[in-house]
Amino acid sequence: MTTGGSRDDEIRDLVASTAVLGRVSGRQPWREFLLRVTGGRWPRRPGRPVVPRLATPWQDTVSHERIGWRMRAANLRNHDPDDASVRDEFAFEVDYQLCHRCRIGWVEQPHTLPGYRRRGLAAAGLAALRTENPGFTWHTLGGHIDGSPAFWDAIGADVPGGYRQREVCEHVTAGG
Repeated sequence: MTTGGSRDDEIRDLVASTAVLGRVSGRQPWREFLLRVTGGRWPRRPGRPVVPRLATPWQDTVSHERIGWRMRAANLRNHDPDDASVRDEFAFEVDYQLCHRCRIGWVEQPHTLPGYRRRGLAAAGLAALRTENPGFTWHTLGGHIDGSPAFWDAIGADVPGGYRQREVCEHVTAGG
């Protein structure tokens, strides 16, 4: 249950506010250096990275699913604090990776909470990534594509690359 406005208002505000974006790099230069020097053997990180919760409508942080990837997410607002089912979730999130050499972007595992689906959050989030990275072609690794071909056809229309399945280039990792 929302307070201070309807869910429709909340979704409309999220869709309209993709430029209000908080970023946390998540980079650890010393760790990255040691991983490079040791061929990725040390230091290993136990578990998944902790993704901070930012006070902005949209956030760009490390992915909690894919090592070396980023996550773009829409933060929920105005939820009843007694409703624990939505307190720690994002209305929409997607992992992404960019190769600036090849001018290719990949998105993977988009997820929208059921009550927020078919309302434009995924379209807005993906459009913001394309706007921030002009001249890129956009693809997916395709692990989730079979379950939602209509979504990918609609969202990929008129997008260079069309979010069609493509393996990552030699410059980036699949993050698995």
